[in-house]
Amino acid sequence: MLVTARPLRVAVAAAFALVAVAGCSSDDEAPDAGRIEVTTMRGAFLQAADVGPTWSAPETSADPQQMVSFCGGASTPPALPPGADPVSSSLADEGETGAQTLEQLALVYPDQKAAQAGQALLRAVADGCPPTVSVPATATTGKSEPAYAETVDVQELDEGGWSGFVLIRHKKYEAAHPGTADTAVAVLTTRNVVLVDTYAIYQLNKSVTAPGFEADWRKLVGSVVQRVG
Repeated sequence: MLVTARPLRVAVAAAFALVAVAGCSSDDEAPDAGRIEVTTMRGAFLQAADVGPTWSAPETSADPQQMVSFCGGASTPPALPPGADPVSSSLADEGETGAQTLEQLALVYPDQKAAQAGQALLRAVADGCPPTVSVPATATTGKSEPAYAETVDVQELDEGGWSGFVLIRHKKYEAAHPGTADTAVAVLTTRNVVLVDTYAIYQLNKSVTAPGFEADWRKLVGSVVQRVG
């Protein structure tokens, strides 16, 4: 069982928003590796019991046609690259001082070439993200959010024969309303599949990155790709 950093139990402030990680593919994969099917990816996704005893699936499943945002601030999520059969799964763990979320999305293409093209479209979006954004406080009907600054760092990523990139986002609220949101969106490709695996942890009354954040997202991503083989 994977057990990630655990915030104390309670509902999370609505101000915190969710983000994603992505990867790319390799040209020198074995041609006889075999096509990966939708059922294989669905079976490879982590379930709540695999992650920790306080995790659960939300009542409403994530829309497989909707991706998470790559860039900081109020940026629009990238469009789903064409030509794939998407399959997704969502998990969450809410606590008194924060929460964690895991969004798993697989884009299953007809072949490796199509998967590489899909990954390239997502990489172009990631490369276009500004490294830092500052957002003023906002207030709308039923929701308000303090001012914050958010950084985005794009890094190369290779994991278990899958290759691509990861976006690391760090969101820090103004001192008058302390809180952070750390998000890793990993985009990885092998054979005919692009995996977009997003782990986020939100903390109230904190000003630094959550302990164990990097180890946790790497563990979560690695567990999925190992299941596919």
